Amino acid sequence: MLPFTRLGARYLDLQLSTHERVVIRIVERPARWMTREALHQLVGDLQSVVAATLEQASLAYGVVTGDRGRLENAILTVLYDRNTRRPVAFNALSILPVQLGGKEEEVLHLGLVMVDPGFRSQGLSWTLYGLTCLLTFVRQQLRPIWISNVTQVPAIVGMVSESLADVFPSPRPGTRRSYAHLTIARQIMKRHRSAFGVGPEAGFDPERFVITDSYTGGSDNLKKTFATAPKHRDQLYNEMCRTQLDYDRGDDFLQIGRFNITAARNYLLRSVPRRSLPALLYRVAFLFLGSALVPVLHWFTPSKPMGDLRPWRA
Repeated sequence: MLPFTRLGARYLDLQLSTHERVVIRIVERPARWMTREALHQLVGDLQSVVAATLEQASLAYGVVTGDRGRLENAILTVLYDRNTRRPVAFNALSILPVQLGGKEEEVLHLGLVMVDPGFRSQGLSWTLYGLTCLLTFVRQQLRPIWISNVTQVPAIVGMVSESLADVFPSPRPGTRRSYAHLTIARQIMKRHRSAFGVGPEAGFDPERFVITDSYTGGSDNLKKTFATAPKHRDQLYNEMCRTQLDYDRGDDFLQIGRFNITAARNYLLRSVPRRSLPALLYRVAFLFLGSALVPVLHWFTPSKPMGDLRPWRA
């Protein structure tokens, strides 16, 4: 991740007002820089959404537990009611380090998404599923980002397949499992199961990228039946889930894909509402200048200290 977001800030902390009913806050790696009190309040906001979504049930994994290790490697998108400031939805992405081609890479795991029942069907999906990926892509100077996703929900399987590039598994024509897909999947299953609530006893099918008996590591209350899992408008994805996943046992697909310039273009043109596009493009341009132009300017003044960017004295 690039350290520059705005003057004086090392990690991303943005507030956006691009939706008529909610205010969006995006916070990167909060346990690395937030005060104890602010971090406690942020985790409380997440737990409030979980309580409203699951009612009597609970979750025992990931950032909602308040674990600092998870919060040090997470990017949180939290939505607040514009009028009451009550938290109503969140997306908790995890940053998973892997080795690929002899180099350290970071995979952005799409992670846990929860929406208060009173705010469902309000056109919030574009903010919860693609916005943080876009902003991270821009801050990485438009370098492709590897994305992972674990789900048994046909609607999500289809959304990921249609939103990202080079997705596997997917029923779309031309889908193939590359060596990079397999390498990333194996490392995620070996090193990062706890990031998405999968226990050590869960199996993994490397041919189909199916995690078997997946709901034993803290995500137990998220298990669904095929009948209750939200369906996709394209029957291809529904049929793929029905025939390849054992819902009684509790299987998931592990999808691997990339967010690249094509995915970014499609997201802006197809997912973002027209009324929200100008405000979002303003933020995107600001972040891109910070990640691309500012380092160039600093390059030409090597004798001047730049705080975290260049801390030595002149």
